[in-house]
Amino acid sequence: MRTLIKNALKSETAQDPITIKGWVRTRRDNKEFSFLELNDGTSLANIQCIADAGIPGYQDISKMSTGAAIGITGKLVESPGKGQKWEIHATSIELIGEAPSDYPLQKKGHTPEFLRSISHLRPRANLYGAVFRMRSRMAQAIHRFFNEKDFTYVHTPVITASDCEGAGEMFRVTTQDPTLPKAQKPEDDFFNKPTYLTVSGQLEGEAFATALSNIYTFGPTFRAENSNTTRHANEFWMIEPEMAFCDLEGDMDLAEEFVKFLIKDVLENNEGDLEIFNKFVDKGLIERLKFVAEKPFQRVSYTEAVDILIASGKTFEYPVSWGVNLQSEHERYLTEEHFKCPTTVYNYPKEVKPFYMRINDDGKTVAAMDLLVPGIGEIVGGAQREERLDILQANMKQHNLSEEDYWWYTDLRKYGTCPHAGFGLGFERMIMFATGMKNIRDVIPFARTPGSCEF
Repeated sequence: MRTLIKNALKSETAQDPITIKGWVRTRRDNKEFSFLELNDGTSLANIQCIADAGIPGYQDISKMSTGAAIGITGKLVESPGKGQKWEIHATSIELIGEAPSDYPLQKKGHTPEFLRSISHLRPRANLYGAVFRMRSRMAQAIHRFFNEKDFTYVHTPVITASDCEGAGEMFRVTTQDPTLPKAQKPEDDFFNKPTYLTVSGQLEGEAFATALSNIYTFGPTFRAENSNTTRHANEFWMIEPEMAFCDLEGDMDLAEEFVKFLIKDVLENNEGDLEIFNKFVDKGLIERLKFVAEKPFQRVSYTEAVDILIASGKTFEYPVSWGVNLQSEHERYLTEEHFKCPTTVYNYPKEVKPFYMRINDDGKTVAAMDLLVPGIGEIVGGAQREERLDILQANMKQHNLSEEDYWWYTDLRKYGTCPHAGFGLGFERMIMFATGMKNIRDVIPFARTPGSCEF
């Protein structure tokens, strides 16, 4: 709608009628005319349309209730009312799709829980329309960032036989009949082996990075984790760059630059949607985003982070000690209370990280890093990969992984190995940070969570 109005104003025939189609937000009737607020979903702003009784189509005005799809043809004129610059004086109106009185999105407050139960309709709500426009613009910004840095976009497979994280929380993909005896052999399945929905495109991304230098993947991933927290979903999107001839330092540099780029893009190109989040979701959102965009990130080793958490005197639900993985409450303390800014933690104990991460010279830690942001915790996780064949093979053995299953992955170390590094950024967590939304279910069009796969 906004583009259509801009084009109409630029046109030499600006006084010619324009046609706008969209959905009715509200309608107010007088004896001789009606006011209709129309929105076509392209921006948060509605446009007011004035329809005089007697114009073509006015006989259906009573059916043009909230939610109805209509078309309006008329002249764009300056509005004398407050809060709007332009309005349309209709010369004809058309009822395209009626919305009966049981339309659930009436003009009143709705809880997030209720709106999740009607996820097929919630994009029509102002807040969620803003969320998903933000999601679209951020996806475009991701591609722009990597394109400007000459990264190659690689499409990695959704179906895989490799468990990247080594946690075993994967969805099995099979064509075998579940009603038959369990004695069915995996080699008789469709792919002649057990296969799963991917939890990451990283391993396949490494194969392309060791040929094309700098690549990135951006697509859906899946994790069969029975977790009902506000931060977890079973289907989510990941951005995973991989860089040849790169170490942990370069990996952290790119991750921090990437996050700053996305936040700056949100601040500069939000088409007014950011204001609704700042007003109704998180009143300090814009100020926090500006802070992240402008301030340098803090870096701290895992060992230093643990010392800070222990010295804080704070009682955590999960006790802190060297060797345990940091939980969300620990990450948020570091970013929100101690450093008061985004923080990159690096050099984690090798026991809490996957097999592919490069072991440091101390033999106890790996060249891993997590980028933490206020309000969310971890938003980026990455590492320098283990490029030394013998050490990788030893790591795989310690993680009870069959080298035979990963023969192609070890080949990357056998033929022309090189230092390389990469990271994964959870797209939905990035959207949560940029919008202030507190539940991952509210930034995914149709959330897949334990016990829920509707729509």
